[in-house]
Amino acid sequence: MKTTKSKQPFHLATDRRYTTCPDSGEAEGLSKDQKVTAFIQKYTQDEGKGLQATAGTPPEGKVPRSFVSLPVLNPERLKTARAQVDKAVRMHKVFSVQGPYPVIRRALRARGWVEQRLHCPKPPVHHRHSKEGSPKDSADSDEDDDNVNKEPDPDGIYDIMSRLVRNEMVYFYWTMRRDAVNPNSLQKEQIINHFTKAGSFTTKSGLCVNLRKLHWFDAADPDTFFPRCYRLAAQDEKHSFIEDYRRTACTSFLKYIVESEGGVQTEGTSHNTRAARKRSKQRSRPMDLSKMITSALKVCQEFLESLEHRDIDRNLETPLTEEQWEEFIYSYQLVVHGGEKIENSDIFVHCCKAMLERLVEVSPQLDIDGIHNIWIIKPGAMSRGRGIKCAKYLDQILQLVDGESTLIKESKWVVQKYLERPLLVHGTKFDLRQWFLVTDWNPLTVWFYKKCYMRFSTQPYSLNTMDNSVHLCNNSIQKHLIPSQQRHHGIPADNMWSDDQFRTFLCSQGRGAQWQTMVVPGMKKAVIHALQTTQDLMESRKNTFELYGADFMLGHDLRPWLIELNASPTMAHSTPVTARLCSAVQEDTIRVVLDRRADRTANTGDFQLIYKQAAVDVPQYVGVNLLVEGTQIRSPCTLPPLSHPGLKRRSREKEPVVEKVKPLPKMLLKNQSKNISSGISTPSRTILPPDPPVPVTNKGFPVQLPMTVRTIQLPVNIQPRSVFLWKRKRVVQKVCSQKFQPCTLKNGRVLSLSLEIIPKQPRQTATSSSSA
Repeated sequence: MKTTKSKQPFHLATDRRYTTCPDSGEAEGLSKDQKVTAFIQKYTQDEGKGLQATAGTPPEGKVPRSFVSLPVLNPERLKTARAQVDKAVRMHKVFSVQGPYPVIRRALRARGWVEQRLHCPKPPVHHRHSKEGSPKDSADSDEDDDNVNKEPDPDGIYDIMSRLVRNEMVYFYWTMRRDAVNPNSLQKEQIINHFTKAGSFTTKSGLCVNLRKLHWFDAADPDTFFPRCYRLAAQDEKHSFIEDYRRTACTSFLKYIVESEGGVQTEGTSHNTRAARKRSKQRSRPMDLSKMITSALKVCQEFLESLEHRDIDRNLETPLTEEQWEEFIYSYQLVVHGGEKIENSDIFVHCCKAMLERLVEVSPQLDIDGIHNIWIIKPGAMSRGRGIKCAKYLDQILQLVDGESTLIKESKWVVQKYLERPLLVHGTKFDLRQWFLVTDWNPLTVWFYKKCYMRFSTQPYSLNTMDNSVHLCNNSIQKHLIPSQQRHHGIPADNMWSDDQFRTFLCSQGRGAQWQTMVVPGMKKAVIHALQTTQDLMESRKNTFELYGADFMLGHDLRPWLIELNASPTMAHSTPVTARLCSAVQEDTIRVVLDRRADRTANTGDFQLIYKQAAVDVPQYVGVNLLVEGTQIRSPCTLPPLSHPGLKRRSREKEPVVEKVKPLPKMLLKNQSKNISSGISTPSRTILPPDPPVPVTNKGFPVQLPMTVRTIQLPVNIQPRSVFLWKRKRVVQKVCSQKFQPCTLKNGRVLSLSLEIIPKQPRQTATSSSSA
């Protein structure tokens, strides 16, 4: 076998049946027709030798092998193929498909594309613990390559065309695994069907974390379409789960009291007395019904007050102690799961019903919770139902999770509230597979497929058993089981319905209109909200798209509940329903990705554009290493003492310049001299109001004086406030010493003057001094 190295850095083009192509090496100087003729002759000779070898007797010690005889190649057919290859190369129509996707191959060849076989080594199988977000874990593909019929090639023409384009650039990749092609080595014009970092929402743990951030993107509440979920590896979330489990036990007990008094028997529920007897033998305690209801009401009241933020000023104390919780959970399980008889419960029905009515207003999942407090435990990054279990006892859940140290270390375990009261079809549980297509992440562009299908379980629905055959509807699990004889005959043997069949069932129940008014709009909103929360984590690359599969369950009111999102959904033709719908969704995907690229008005099949976000500008990365440089911040200098010479020098430089003061009029001076000679002190005719208090601001300290003085502006961060007060005192003293010298009379009395200050011009005041 000879291996020809391709120009592509991420795969090798090899073929066991092919020899060296005549258009390389010694055939470089030949024309195209001569190359084709030489290739035909060489190919025919090799095949003839192979057929002759099979006709003879095999050598000793070797097992005889059967070879499929190929028809003689037609030269005219090869020339046509060569012309088609040349045209495809000129128009950049070379594609490569990895995996069992015959529909994609047919759709591309019908559009003039030529396939380059993608020969790559089979990747290692990840059995249990693989990296979160890896394509194998996040893909919900239950198809086997060996069980899928390959594309028929009767005359081998596709193999020859693939050989002719082995050194050409591939412009369209469709792969089953995300790591089959390295996206970093692709050029801008190359198209690929996988985004990188899709594990942020296609894994159970990623979806659990991201939907908590929905309030930053939309006003919707994730509790209205996604069952509450916790990662048990995180200690804070594990503590929150334990609190949720206990609170759910309280609400379930209140619902049990109300429903048992009203004679309500939930579908698929009955008392398992055998299991209750086993648990009651371990510990036998008397049960106080009044105490149980009081405890449940207290816990629910604390929960309501926490939602209204009325518990902020209270002590962080739990409503019940650990011993009280243990006692309550034991009694609750004995009553609800074991069918223990309770007496005189009718007197508590009114208060229980009133509390449940208050809880319904703030807890949208109260109806689907049921009364059994069942939770479903999932490995955070696995698909096809692997490792999923259901449990109703807290100790079992924690023991199951603590036993897997590897998953705990990798934060993979996820526990989610189980929908105990789903919509049933003839007493059988089902889920719904819905496709959607993302063609861009910036702006976020989402296409919703109008068709979907339902997957049924093989056993009638019952909460008495936690077996996966009852509670998991994955086809990869149910296809290996035999349908129960107790199941309704209206459920098909292949466990699948199309959406048209389900709508017919709804019409028979008088609810046919709710499919378009409640189910479809609810699924669209859930998909959009899930993608909004993960948009910032995705790497947006143009010429990239990806088809996803969303799993939903329906409640009694036909409200859709999102269970999980899957990358690389299965396209296996396992049933007649999937054979028809999977082929249609692949064909319509090509229409959206390729046909609409050339013509915006092209037919997109059953895909509907449901969301297109406004584009967000992203700064271009220039490939330069980002570096922050700077110097250490020095501590500010302390204030020097007042006698410091440098401070005195600075204060002299910033002393305000006092303007010249005009003398008072002579008439005023004569009146003042008369009063002085007679010894009578008369008050001034004009008395100015007292100066307002001096404000101290961050920028400066204005000095208010009886005459015009310039404002002193000093930054506070350099000198403290005591400097300003000292400076003000210094300035006042200097002004007074220069302009107002006190005078002493002959009789020893000190002359006191009463000045009348009349401002005549802005920024000027009139002052005067007289001598005795």
